[in-house]
Amino acid sequence: MTAYDPNNIFAKILRGEFPCYKVYEDDHALAFLDIMPRTPGHTLVIPKAPARNILDIEPEDFAHVARASRTVARAALQAFKADGITLQQFSEPAGGQVVFHLHMHVMPRHDGIALLPPASRKEDAKVLEDNATRLIAALKGA
Repeated sequence: MTAYDPNNIFAKILRGEFPCYKVYEDDHALAFLDIMPRTPGHTLVIPKAPARNILDIEPEDFAHVARASRTVARAALQAFKADGITLQQFSEPAGGQVVFHLHMHVMPRHDGIALLPPASRKEDAKVLEDNATRLIAALKGA
């Protein structure tokens, strides 16, 4: 397995070198909207600890990501009046991983509506801002 690259895009987001639509943050995890969402409210939850994926993350660091993902999922269900949640994590290229910093995808789902294909379109900034506002409000109420 390849070593962790501290110059990946999510590491740059953590260092404040690249912007994001942040919706949640604690001492161990950061959650922000995917700019190429597969569903409205599609959020990425990442550890602050450097980890390429589930194969090299420390168990306690992964536990923090799992807890943050649950928090975001519960808020997303409310904020987007979803019928369910899809939670995904990909490890290594053969597993579908594209950005090599561990991340969980939290996607609010509605009955009968399919996910958009991965990386199929970049969402409009205004839509992302509105979705972030909705999710942040739901998180504050959680």
